Amino acid sequence: MSDVKKLLVLPGDGIGPEVMREVAKVVQWMQTHRGLKLDIAEELVGGASLARHGVPIRDEVVALAREADAVLFGSVGDPAWSHVGFDKRPEVAILRLRQDLELFANLRPAIVFDALVDASTLKAEVVRGLDLMIVRETVGGVYFGEPRGIETLADGTKRGVNTEVYTTPEIERVARVAFDLARVRGNRVCSVEKCNVMESGLLWKEVVTDLHKREYADVELSHMLADNCAMQLVRNPRQFDVIVTGNLFGDILSDLASMLTGSLGMLPSATLGGERADGRRHALYEPIHGSAPDIAGKGIANPIAQILSFAMLLRYSFKREDDAAMIEKAVSSVLESGLRTVDIMSDGKAQVSTSVMGDAIVNELAKSAV
Repeated sequence: MSDVKKLLVLPGDGIGPEVMREVAKVVQWMQTHRGLKLDIAEELVGGASLARHGVPIRDEVVALAREADAVLFGSVGDPAWSHVGFDKRPEVAILRLRQDLELFANLRPAIVFDALVDASTLKAEVVRGLDLMIVRETVGGVYFGEPRGIETLADGTKRGVNTEVYTTPEIERVARVAFDLARVRGNRVCSVEKCNVMESGLLWKEVVTDLHKREYADVELSHMLADNCAMQLVRNPRQFDVIVTGNLFGDILSDLASMLTGSLGMLPSATLGGERADGRRHALYEPIHGSAPDIAGKGIANPIAQILSFAMLLRYSFKREDDAAMIEKAVSSVLESGLRTVDIMSDGKAQVSTSVMGDAIVNELAKSAV
């Protein structure tokens, strides 16, 4: 098997291209100094693709994603396209990649760096040392269930319909990811649903419980209703190790968890598919902060989430744990030095631009290699 890895880069919209440029600096350093061998392709998605090609993602780009060892994704979303139909919105690009590549497990870590304890809106004693992982199912549930749509009723009023649907195999495969992660972390999984009012939630709880008994009895399993989980994340987030949940609740809870760390600009994510016959797995890595069109082009976006997404890519797709840890350590060191982008700025710190933050992280990498 070739040691050259195929990497597809999709910067997307808004601040996506800006923060991706900073990742390119890290990638180049890794290629030069750590022996990372990459065959890199870059394509348009989202609003950028709509402007050039008339669609949020082309079939050719999906084909490249299928062939890639990993996809590094920026962000999609552009208010200039708010007038188009749902099937042409920029966000369709990421939804199609998740569905077509069967990227069913989204991993969203929420880690509070020591240097950023005061950036959180919660008390320092509540978030200090926080290190949790939310595993969100991403190709099922209410975002993809049928029937769906908006219909006009006989009296002229309209009705919007979305359907929450999960099957046993869909629940089992994402739960396995959570249990496997827990085994190399704190060995605890909290399964989150709404079994008290939703049949899909009841099935979710039953399937996770059964899988735990059959294959993961060594892992501590607990269950929690989604609304209680939201409360507990704010009240006592360090009680959690790995949280596994469905698409809708995972979307909401992971954004809530992100603010425990102080900024959406700090959090990376990985979305993983199943093992393929050649031993690889489809995987896409992206920050969770979105395209942030209000600050696009100003040079103030935080590139750390995109850089940490690349670190996750090295860890989970390329099996380069040492390189991933090196990047994470470099980020921590830069933050300890007092450099801040505007979203994580606090008194007494030095506010820097997107590019200066990227340069500082590369400089730390260089120091660690001496």
